[in-house]
Amino acid sequence: VAARQAQLERLQREIDSLTKAVAPGDNTVDVLTATASMLAPVAGTRAVEGPALRVTLDDATRSSTNLPTGVTADDLVVHQQDVQAVVNALWRGGAEAMMIQDQRVVATSAVRCVGNTLILQGRVYSPPFVVTAIGDTDALREAVDADPQVRIYLEWVDAVGLGWEVTSLGTTRFPAYSGSVAPSAATVVR
Repeated sequence: VAARQAQLERLQREIDSLTKAVAPGDNTVDVLTATASMLAPVAGTRAVEGPALRVTLDDATRSSTNLPTGVTADDLVVHQQDVQAVVNALWRGGAEAMMIQDQRVVATSAVRCVGNTLILQGRVYSPPFVVTAIGDTDALREAVDADPQVRIYLEWVDAVGLGWEVTSLGTTRFPAYSGSVAPSAATVVR
């Protein structure tokens, strides 16, 4: 994945260079380039920076041998819906850009867990899971605090000791997303 991302970044730089060299006076290219530049921060294809809020979710540290009645070992791990609840709350709170772990979140990003690992854009991550959003940190924190799904997770934080930390960060820089932003779909072969 890292090799392919490096190759994609090199090819994007080459495309940018050739576009500037070949069509400096082409109005159509200028309009398309301006539109792409305007949409790039939102689409995640350009680096951004600003104040950020970081939310960290982690598996419980307690042993599965001394569980309270009605609690299973599965209740001691962070699940897909927990990470997704934080992501959704941050978007609702006005997040301008987001990262999960070291990956920039874009429209085609999907939070998927297998067991207690997270699969994001072809990479596998173990907890703790870190979600960071750039935006008005007070509004982001309020959105996380008010989210009903996050509140359920926080009940489990209290009940079994799942990890939870919310930190306001100063100016934070997110790199540009370097993967493909074009959705792909299966096609029927006849």
